[in-house]
Amino acid sequence: MQNTKPIPGTSKCATLKYECINRRYAEILKVLKSLRKDEAYDIKLKTDDGRVICGHKVVLSSASPYFHAMFKNFSEKNEDFVVIRNIDSTALQLLIDFIYFGKIIVTEKNVQILLPAANFFQLIEVKEKCCDLLEEQLCITNCIGTYVLADLHSCKKLSKISESYIQQNFSDVVHSDKCLTLSPEQVANLISSDELIVLSENIVFEFVIRWVKHDLVSRKCILPHLMEYVRLPLTSLNYIMKNAVEEPLLKNCPNCKYYVNEALHFHSLKPDDSIPQNARTKPRLGDKVIFVVGALGYVQGYSVSTEWYDPKINLWQLLTTIMTPHFLGGLAVVKDNFVVAVGRIGYGLESPNQYVNVLDVSSESPHWKPTTNMLVKRRNLGVGVINDYIYAVGGSDENSCVNSVEAFDCRTQTWRMISSMSIRRESVGLGVLNNLLYVVGGCNGRDDSIQFLKSVECYYPSIDTWKSVAEMCVPRMAAGVGVLDGILYAVGGYDGKNTHRSAEAYEPSSGVWTTIPDMHFCRYYPVTGVAVLNGLLYVVGGCDKNVPSLDSAEFYNPNTNTWTMVTTRLNKSRTFFGVVAIDRSRYFKTKRS
Repeated sequence: MQNTKPIPGTSKCATLKYECINRRYAEILKVLKSLRKDEAYDIKLKTDDGRVICGHKVVLSSASPYFHAMFKNFSEKNEDFVVIRNIDSTALQLLIDFIYFGKIIVTEKNVQILLPAANFFQLIEVKEKCCDLLEEQLCITNCIGTYVLADLHSCKKLSKISESYIQQNFSDVVHSDKCLTLSPEQVANLISSDELIVLSENIVFEFVIRWVKHDLVSRKCILPHLMEYVRLPLTSLNYIMKNAVEEPLLKNCPNCKYYVNEALHFHSLKPDDSIPQNARTKPRLGDKVIFVVGALGYVQGYSVSTEWYDPKINLWQLLTTIMTPHFLGGLAVVKDNFVVAVGRIGYGLESPNQYVNVLDVSSESPHWKPTTNMLVKRRNLGVGVINDYIYAVGGSDENSCVNSVEAFDCRTQTWRMISSMSIRRESVGLGVLNNLLYVVGGCNGRDDSIQFLKSVECYYPSIDTWKSVAEMCVPRMAAGVGVLDGILYAVGGYDGKNTHRSAEAYEPSSGVWTTIPDMHFCRYYPVTGVAVLNGLLYVVGGCDKNVPSLDSAEFYNPNTNTWTMVTTRLNKSRTFFGVVAIDRSRYFKTKRS
């Protein structure tokens, strides 16, 4: 018997209304399922492999807009046998069962056939579950296939997510042969994006050439269009001469030669020439550069100059629009764009100070702005960042070395004292690894009482505690310290007698320091002159007993265990300065020398 339930009116005189709920609805569906099981159906669906799947037009129409249109508006409405083309029979069976039973299991094995079928029959719930699974299992090996599948079947969210994944991992993904199956539109969409992250624009150029050669007959005509999106001017002149100028595909294509000549012209510009503004000279947003702030040499005195290094074109460039604060100390980066200068570094300067200044390199007119001063005056300190906290470690006040440490909360803009180190240290190296703060070497005195340290301490923010870790192989004051791929590196430094070109590495899992090959130059006071960029450890400037201030840089590649000199020199030799890796600002304009 049907159930009736009155719905209250607005007044006693209002017309009565009753809602009728059919409790037999579920039973009706059971009857339809039973009829199908007993072969009491009115439609047979045949797939390309000859398999026949049966059902009821009214049931299929109620669940699928595709079937609804077929059985209402088209000739199939009067048929009891319909051929379904280009749909996998297993997928069709699963979807028909889903319509009748309300359940389906999407797995890694069936998702590739289910998604096209669910999209075809407009079963949105199943389509979304397929997309969820594909998104969850996205990786280097399947992202291209997922991107193509999502694009083909109008899965906008999955297409966007897989496209972003490819852009962020392009340097790894591009070597897959699956990349060669991308359509011209998909290739153009990927390489034109500012979001594409590559270690070098060479990778983009080489991919385009490889993609065209994969099907030369049909793709050769597309090459000029794709070259429009290759940022060839941002590769080195040497690379352009050896690879682009000599590439037969470009030599024999007048439209492509235009882009080669444009890149050559870019490298011929003089310092005062304006840079052509187009898509090919615009750095991608993921590009990182090395940012150098300030300098002090024993000969040339203090410099307020700032410069930056672009590894893609191997060029150091001065920034005349950003003046260095006179109170430059330890340098750190917060959220890729905010450079923080803390305290003061260097002997023979004015007294220590508490000043802290911030530079937002993404702003339209970057300039240093003062923020909250430290609680303690410091010189020759170490500076590090963990999450939203900046740590100022050790150094010296107006009288002696200190072991005190303080932390700046970027959210509240306040400093607070935290636990002190076990010993006094200044001219320390500092690195952040696994959200722990490592303070490396330094010295703990002045003049005759000075001691050069090889000890290392580690700070645990969660428990506000310092713990000693293994000592370095040699004492290092004013060494450069950097963290790369989960390993802490200490390079150069001074031990009271010798300036080191040696370097060593600390891996927390083993708990020991091991030596790595020597640098090309002895260096100390690259205290903040170490930066990690594109999987390489850069050491910039510094000084030696025989060379007051260096204008060279070199980098360590952990994959080859070698040091390589940067072939271009800094515009100024630098000691007692700061170096960090930052996102390239759109206001960093390239000028050729």
